[in-house]
Amino acid sequence: MQSYLIFRLMIYPLLLLFRKSLEEGDVPEDWKTANVSPIFKKGNRGLPENYRPVSLTSQCSKILESIIRDCLTEHLEKNCVITDVQHGFRAGRSCLSNLLSFLDRVSESIDSGDVVDAIYLDFAKAFDKVPYERLLFKLEKYGISGQLLKWITAWLRDRKQRVCLEGVASDWVMVISGVPQGSVLGPLLFLIYINDLEDGISSLILKFADDTKMFRKISNAADSYILQEDLDTLVQWSKKWQMTFNVEKCKVMHIGKQKEQKANYFMHGYELQECHEEKDLGVLISSDLKVGSQCNQAFLKANRMLGVLKRTVAYKSPDIMLNLYKALVRPHVEYCVSAWSPYYAKDKHLLERIQHRFTKLIPQIRHLPYAERLKKLNL
Repeated sequence: MQSYLIFRLMIYPLLLLFRKSLEEGDVPEDWKTANVSPIFKKGNRGLPENYRPVSLTSQCSKILESIIRDCLTEHLEKNCVITDVQHGFRAGRSCLSNLLSFLDRVSESIDSGDVVDAIYLDFAKAFDKVPYERLLFKLEKYGISGQLLKWITAWLRDRKQRVCLEGVASDWVMVISGVPQGSVLGPLLFLIYINDLEDGISSLILKFADDTKMFRKISNAADSYILQEDLDTLVQWSKKWQMTFNVEKCKVMHIGKQKEQKANYFMHGYELQECHEEKDLGVLISSDLKVGSQCNQAFLKANRMLGVLKRTVAYKSPDIMLNLYKALVRPHVEYCVSAWSPYYAKDKHLLERIQHRFTKLIPQIRHLPYAERLKKLNL
């Protein structure tokens, strides 16, 4: 009886609202307003471009978006619309699958004595630059039409937003492009929009949402020329679909021992900056494929979090500390570890110091040998 009342009072009104919205192809105005919360990414905190604008939208809208997203995903996956190189926001794929695919192919080339040139691409405000008319054109080409396309059109257009920070809000402004970051449907629409990015390109490409890298085995100068041609093709795609690249943040990495002079690559007439180390989906990739830098990064993050636990947790019982360690510390050490698992003894010992220090924080077992402390905590 109680569950029936909950259905009548909460679920049934939403059902009627969702059905009417889909049948009429219209979206309530409240669903198209968003409070934008700026989330700092990296770099200078005084520059607006170093913040990610996350839109906080209606919860009712997100429920309907999730239903539509599931139906769209089923259609796209069933008909193999989204290409295999896309690993973002897809079931069974992740940052790890992207990195493993990349490192597997690169390692294979290095083992055969060749080198690999990898170009890390960066879209300029990718989610915010998607033009509506071109997006709707692609949706229709991928078999999304009728009332659903009409609803998505209404959901995208006439949106407005304001920035909220520390209790202060800006004036409302109309949104003329882009899919809302923080929405449920937005990421899938973005995947659809950049789905044909690699068309006409012979080099290998891997994508995780807008994080894109293109790479090719370089056996001779002709391979470098082909890679540059593919880069020019990407530039033409970006001009056609109004998704510009941030050339200053696009970089090239020469992986392996170079037998000949390194090739230079250009975008819009500007030479791409060469890097010997690049953060790829949160993991530091180096031109020699050694994992020392990534181990140091993981150690510093985990060690910093251990310091927070030491200073802020007063009652350090084994159960409490173990749960905090598994939730807050160990993820820094284990993130995508299958892709960068350390093989040098110095790197292994460095990471082991995290667990050694953690077990020392618990007063009840601090006096025991390290092996005994691990046994007590079942680590």
